[in-house]
Amino acid sequence: MPSPTSPASAISGTETSVPLLPCVSAEATLEFYQALGFVVTYQMTKPYLYLALRWRNVDLHFGKASKGLDPAEENSGGCLVMVDAVEPYHRVFTEALRAKYGKVLGTGRPRITRFRPGQSRFSLVDPSGNNILFIQRDEPEELEYGGSKKLTGLAKAIDNARILREFKNDDKAAARALDIALAKFGAEAPVVDRARAIAARLELAIAMDDAASGKSLRQQLQALPLAAHERDLLAGELGAAEGLEKWLGDTATTTDKKKSRRA
Repeated sequence: MPSPTSPASAISGTETSVPLLPCVSAEATLEFYQALGFVVTYQMTKPYLYLALRWRNVDLHFGKASKGLDPAEENSGGCLVMVDAVEPYHRVFTEALRAKYGKVLGTGRPRITRFRPGQSRFSLVDPSGNNILFIQRDEPEELEYGGSKKLTGLAKAIDNARILREFKNDDKAAARALDIALAKFGAEAPVVDRARAIAARLELAIAMDDAASGKSLRQQLQALPLAAHERDLLAGELGAAEGLEKWLGDTATTTDKKKSRRA
């Protein structure tokens, strides 16, 4: 222990760390974060740019971005927000965006990444390419990239795709892993594994706005000889694509569909 007269004894242990992130556009940054529910605690654009925003106990500060920064690369800056459970946060931000824009900003930039039951993280990607990552405190400390060593063949590829999708936010890599595995193992894999792989690939096709692949994958999924109890067992995974479409859909479209059903 430090002695009563040492410098360390004067440290209270109540520090607060606030990220200072690059900002390409003050207007776009303020619009996005305020739409999410953040409040502006400080705002200055001249003689230099400085923004401070807060949501509950999350503080984010922004300064002028360097001239060479490309928001499209989406590696401008970042912040980890550790929480007990991520789903409520994702739900609150989803509802806020839908209230502001009539839809969820689930693609492009800015956006909120999608969430599936069991996930332990999601991201807010802002107009400047900053990544605000909400992480559940009890998520696994180690991940088996390439898929669990306890699995083989198509099942292992499905697990690898899950990790690439949920922890790396790399839909393209996840889709590529499933495409390769389906070509290599699909013919001999159990029908349940084929269904899981195709359903996961279909959800990725929707996320990447790949209509042609989506149509083909739907046909493949419908043609699989799954028994009723197998479809019940896989209901969550088989419905992931439809769930994503509903999440991405705007409120006007949803209302129109309801009216058409009543007509």
